Formats: sequence, C-alpha cells, structure tokens
Amino acid sequence: MLQDYEIKRTETNTRKIMIVLEFALILIIMQSILTLFAGASAEEAVQFRLLAHSNAATDQLTKEEIRREIAPLIDNVVTTSTSKEEIGERLASLEPTLLKIASTIAKGQSIQLERKNALIPPKRSGFSIQPQATYDTYVLTIGSGRGDNWWCSLFPNVCFQGQEEKSEEKVTFFIWEWIKGLFS
Repeated sequence: MLQDYEIKRTETNTRKIMIVLEFALILIIMQSILTLFAGASAEEAVQFRLLAHSNAATDQLTKEEIRREIAPLIDNVVTTSTSKEEIGERLASLEPTLLKIASTIAKGQSIQLERKNALIPPKRSGFSIQPQATYDTYVLTIGSGRGDNWWCSLFPNVCFQGQEEKSEEKVTFFIWEWIKGLFS
C-alpha cells in the first residue's frame, strides 16, 4: 500500500499578477470616487499667481515673503464669502491693500496687480488635480516678472510661449567619455 503524502502547491505567477492588477483596479476606483466627490472645482475659483522679478535668490525670497503676507487675507475672503460674485467683490476691495503690502516688501520695485484670464499649468491640490487651462486669475507681478515659478522649469512653453531655446547642450555619456580618456 502506498503511503499518503502531502501535495505541495506553489503559487503561480498568474496569481501574483492577478493580485497586483486587482490592487491597481481598486486604486483607480478610489481615485475616481475621490474625483467625483471633490470640493469646488478650480474653474469656479479665482486663481492667484505671483511672478518674481528674476530668478535671483533675493527676488524669490521677496516673492515668498509677499505670498506669506497676503495669503491670510485672501484665505479670509475666500472662507467667509458665500458666492463667486461676493468673492470677486471682496477681492476687488482688497486690491489696494494687497498692492500696499507688496510695495512695502518689494522696496522700490514696481508692482502690478491685474485680474485677467491667464494660462495656469496643472497642479495637484490634495486628492484632486487641476488641469492646465485658462482661469480667471489675479496676477501680481514684481518688477519685470521674469522669475520662474516651479512649473516654468517643468513646462517652459507654458510660461514663455514666445521664447525658443537658444542653444541645445551637447549630450555626452560618462562611460564613453571615460573610455575615450583612457586611449587619449
């Protein structure tokens, strides 16, 4: 008589693949649900954009200091208003205060604040992603407004549409240069 023995089954690769696919599907469904139940859409909100004079550290610090000073005022208007029209009216009345604060911090640089339709690059806010589009925007420009924002390095065509790249850098490979150095 043959003795009974335990049959050992090994987990197949298809089972592992199915687990990964199920996990990805669950993540996609959760993201869809979060997108559906997200708060007010960005199209309804008034956007704000600060442009520094240049990329110099002092100009970027000036921009950041202005942002820190005016952010509480803007947040207060947005949180206490009940409609988009009320937000627009209260922000219009806040414009002189914003200009005064920015002028004080900028120390002699020209300051411009204008409300216009401006192209805003995509950005993530919590679980939602604001798509790139033209939004109703307050643009506060310090000096010439040539300083890069974080998206200008990622999407240069968005910030400087009329400018073309001046010259392309020559691509080199470290290993190839090292091998050439051995024989020269």
